[in-house]
Amino acid sequence: MASEDLIRQAKKAWRERLSHGRAALSERVLADRAEALARTLSDWAATCSGGTVCAYAPIGAEPGSPALLSSLLDAGCRVLLPVVTGRSPLAWSEHTGELLPARYGLLEPPGPRLDASAIGEADAVLVPALAVDRRGVRLGRGAGHYDRSLPLIRPGTPLIAVVHPEEFVDELPGEEHDIRMTAVLVPHADVRPL
Repeated sequence: MASEDLIRQAKKAWRERLSHGRAALSERVLADRAEALARTLSDWAATCSGGTVCAYAPIGAEPGSPALLSSLLDAGCRVLLPVVTGRSPLAWSEHTGELLPARYGLLEPPGPRLDASAIGEADAVLVPALAVDRRGVRLGRGAGHYDRSLPLIRPGTPLIAVVHPEEFVDELPGEEHDIRMTAVLVPHADVRPL
């Protein structure tokens, strides 16, 4: 079996295990962690006040809550949220406080759509992940939306994976083309460089 097939199988196994772990988290644990992330992000966002942050609207057991986005807005950041447009790189929309249901169970701002190149305006990108390792290898859900979008960032833009504490692991299966995260954010901790 080719090494690419082995890596794909390993990623699939990780995704299944991590998804089951998230499903087992209680509402109380999720709420506590979401509150902690919002506090940490509020302190961090003060350092990029007036800048543009590409973030995401957490759904289900993803780390965070709408308070995560509010902390960015309260700090004076311009917040762009992803809009899934099929297999293309993500489009973006400016978040001003309102979120509407969208395809795939996601939440999106109702405002005008910006094309995929808008991620290049970001001073930092908060990247949803199922897990990230100490080398910066990120494991997403497998649809490839961020894999197609992250190459459009400006060089040197911080890429911050947001995960639950148990999802920050020693090592994940990764490929050469994977874009590495430069930092990780977990509840009850500061943004940590990788």
